Amino acid sequence: MTLPEGADAHFRALESLYAAAPVNRLFESRLEVPEAGVSRIHFAVDRRHFHAAGAAHGTAYFKMLDDAAFYAANSLVTDRFLLTTQFSLNLTRPLGEGPVVAEGRWISGQRRVFIAEARLIASDGEEVARGTGTFMRSRIALAGLPGYGTTT
Repeated sequence: MTLPEGADAHFRALESLYAAAPVNRLFESRLEVPEAGVSRIHFAVDRRHFHAAGAAHGTAYFKMLDDAAFYAANSLVTDRFLLTTQFSLNLTRPLGEGPVVAEGRWISGQRRVFIAEARLIASDGEEVARGTGTFMRSRIALAGLPGYGTTT
């Protein structure tokens, strides 16, 4: 796969876009896009994210898996914002308080529809969840979104 012109600037702009999203005020998290088709979200689960039985609620799993897969796919698209059209989850272990990493990887698609997967890795190195999503190009220009910008 060939990288778009200014790929590194695009990756930093996506990181900025993630940080600017209002929903991320609910989660202590940070996105990194190290290369095309790959993303990592570092975040911390705390008791605010727990369900009644004392472990992370599925919303935390979904949010981080969807975001990691989404940004892995959108790292390949420099002009348009992608939209999640489908996402499947497998939760394999309860998640308690502490640091977690969501790792996203692009699987296929380069034009209109993209498929990407993500996994959640707990601080002990064990995978606690996995997800696969389908993402579609929207009509929304990345350059017009608050937070999307290049750093020089």
